[in-house]
Amino acid sequence: MAMVTNWMSQTLPSLVGLNGTIISSEGTHERIVSGLYPGSEEGWQVYSTASDPDGRCVCTVVAPARNLCKRDPRSRQLRLLSEQVQNVSQSMEVVDLRTSRDLQYVRDSEPLLRGVDGRLHAYVANPRTLTAKGLQELKGQMSQLRPLLSVVEQYRLDLQTLATLRLELLNLSVILTAIQEEIGAYDYEELQQRVLLLETRLHSCMNKLGCGRLTAVSGPITVRASGSRFGSWMTDAMIPSSDSRVWSMDGYFKGRRVLEYRTMGDFTKGQNFVQHLLPHPWAGTGHVVYNGSLYYNKHQSNILVQYHFRSRSVLLQRSLSGAGYNNTFPYSWGGSSDIDLMADETGLWAVYTTIPNAGNIMVSRLDPRSLDILQSWDTGFPKRSAGEAFMICGTLYVTNSHLAGAKVYFAYHTNSSTYEYTDIPFHNQYSHISMMDYNPRERALYTWNNGHQVLYNVTLFHVIRRCCNLQHTFRHTHTCNGHSC
Repeated sequence: MAMVTNWMSQTLPSLVGLNGTIISSEGTHERIVSGLYPGSEEGWQVYSTASDPDGRCVCTVVAPARNLCKRDPRSRQLRLLSEQVQNVSQSMEVVDLRTSRDLQYVRDSEPLLRGVDGRLHAYVANPRTLTAKGLQELKGQMSQLRPLLSVVEQYRLDLQTLATLRLELLNLSVILTAIQEEIGAYDYEELQQRVLLLETRLHSCMNKLGCGRLTAVSGPITVRASGSRFGSWMTDAMIPSSDSRVWSMDGYFKGRRVLEYRTMGDFTKGQNFVQHLLPHPWAGTGHVVYNGSLYYNKHQSNILVQYHFRSRSVLLQRSLSGAGYNNTFPYSWGGSSDIDLMADETGLWAVYTTIPNAGNIMVSRLDPRSLDILQSWDTGFPKRSAGEAFMICGTLYVTNSHLAGAKVYFAYHTNSSTYEYTDIPFHNQYSHISMMDYNPRERALYTWNNGHQVLYNVTLFHVIRRCCNLQHTFRHTHTCNGHSC
């Protein structure tokens, strides 16, 4: 079966934490409008299968955001009920504390009350016993008892509060009974656990089907406007990894300052960051973070450097033998972009050119622990004619320009040592891309575009066997109590 997978249509907005908002260079906010993929409210969509001219089964799958079943109306009702129960509980705690406090005050005042009551009875029985001194003492005792009036008034108000709480609890009971009858035998917590389990299995299945050929690039999502015209930004490309940090490296010439943000949300706001000062300056923008280390090209050399962020130290330096540097074989935009390091699902890569291969793009797979070249391919595509390049699933994709109107024009498949010319357009919104890299963890393209940090969704085409079995799986695993999520 041929499967077209629109990976990031749901996850990119949540990844950057923008909730449908982009940040323009002026700092104002605009709504993202794109017809290339559905909005997050649409959830999963599995379209009916059809046959291509070769008789293969073709499906389209749109990847979901996490926990879509939380949008179920009953889920919203239960969350609202939970909040109401919490409010009732808090109110009852307040009443309980106040009642306990006031009751203790009444108990403490009881001897005084009995004394006043006894003296009043004595004066009523024999008025002649009431003296000026006794009257003054009685007034003093009555003054001490005056706060009891506010206590009694509070009791009256608390009775009204308790009556209101009782009515709320009756209403909650009626609503809960109705929801329980609608849900049936399963309680809400059990349903939530089943949904989470199904989503985990479904995402695991999608990850296994992750590799495929690029067929489309979505509209851009602008994450932030910062820095100069040239630069690079990235997250860790290692799979699997729970590292949520984001790194930014402004400029392409002799830079040493790397900004590390705690999360993507912090990066979008420009807050919660630390600075790394590299011991050796970089050249170009072809840097990559892989398994907690930054790999970059050392300025005015073809030396690759591995800098470890946690230890803030250089772990390794190695020359990329024969590779051109210092604008000998850059991309079309220049900028000392002779050596471009990148990562995909299969590992760490270097894209560069040597004089013996006449300026054509070389792609080499590297050992991240030693930076040894494991295998190399001569793509035959002239590097100076390329705008940028990136790897997806062992295939090198090359754009024909860094300016407006650019498209993915060339693909080289390392698994078969074959190439093809492609025609995959994408919107170069700010007209000057100086960095474009694929992140296999997020399945997104990261770009630095004229001082803007931009993400793109990718669509991959994947051919698999046993169409009907897989089709059956996708149709039946992502449901929530009979309702499509």
